[in-house]
Amino acid sequence: MNWKKLKVWQKCHSLVLKIYEITTGFPKEEVYGLTNQLRRSSASVPANIVEGQSRDTTKEYLCFLYNARGSVEETRYHIFLAKELGYLGNDKCLELEKEYEEVSKMLNGLIGSLRKGGRKD
Repeated sequence: MNWKKLKVWQKCHSLVLKIYEITTGFPKEEVYGLTNQLRRSSASVPANIVEGQSRDTTKEYLCFLYNARGSVEETRYHIFLAKELGYLGNDKCLELEKEYEEVSKMLNGLIGSLRKGGRKD
């Protein structure tokens, strides 16, 4: 299966683009701090999905999906921190939180599917 066809990858990629756009408004002194961390953790989610999907075994794929799930949580924390520091408004924070909650559920669904029946690509 081509990873670009995975709904969870599509959603994650869209969120990375949104994070890049949002962080352009962060203070310049955060370029090497929170801006960088938030961009890297958000991009790590779809990157881990891609790398895992390209592996030979379901066990390897699952390992990368677990890493992606960890990066989702890291990103959620960075979003929370940005709100606490006043870089993100409450509405934008809630919107992103909702979207990352959906990604988390999608990843859990993919993980559950792979654990039950293995790969079908």
